[in-house]
Amino acid sequence: MRQRVLLTRPGERGEALASVIGEAGYDPVALSVIRLETLALEAEARGKILELDHYDGVIVVSPQAAACLGEAIDSYWPQLPLRLRFYAVGRATADALHAALGVPAVLPPAGAGEDSDALLEAASLKQVAGKRLLLARGEGGRERLVDVLGERGAHVEPLALYRRCYGPPTPPASTWLEGGDYRALVVTSGEILHHLVQWCGPAALNQPLIVSSRRLATLATTLGFSSLHVASGASPSALTEALDGLPTPRRATFDQGDQEKA
Repeated sequence: MRQRVLLTRPGERGEALASVIGEAGYDPVALSVIRLETLALEAEARGKILELDHYDGVIVVSPQAAACLGEAIDSYWPQLPLRLRFYAVGRATADALHAALGVPAVLPPAGAGEDSDALLEAASLKQVAGKRLLLARGEGGRERLVDVLGERGAHVEPLALYRRCYGPPTPPASTWLEGGDYRALVVTSGEILHHLVQWCGPAALNQPLIVSSRRLATLATTLGFSSLHVASGASPSALTEALDGLPTPRRATFDQGDQEKA
């Protein structure tokens, strides 16, 4: 019996995650509660791109931000400024940066994870007093980077390149969330978890929740989730490994045939 696993990651990365989890023998189902919308560059944002050579570094927080940043830079810079250092919160973001701009990126130290806190452990972000850093992100995200780097003396300027548009889960997914009718829920974003919890019934709060960081696990606890499992990272392989490591379920799950009947 293929056990149903609910996924929340949007776009191409969500499809890649679903493919890996499906190959591992599960029945991945995308909840489709979020879509990413590229923002048009207003005057202030264009100004930051035009002043790219005035920055000491560019921090990129997601593959979506990397793709949007690449498009914006290509519009104004036929050649990148020299000695501009790029940072990425994880391997997927670094790969997207390389695909978009052909540049390498500083990653979190090995074993630190793939999130804001992990990237803040990078040696070159420890001593940033007086540095000017551009933070390429979604609308309203990654305030921790702004706060901590600001405390270290850096001048961090956020650049919003896309927005997250949320919607409710549609049937039968809404029924599954209410009744906990799935093997596990996989979430790699605090904003998505905040959004999704309003449709999770008591049974869902006791079903396995796989998250990609300790910080996200702490948030999940405050929201009422009780069966938390922290993956070693946000990559498809790390999340699938966490899924494989779940204890034997105590309740029945549905197979593909049940899903089609729902």
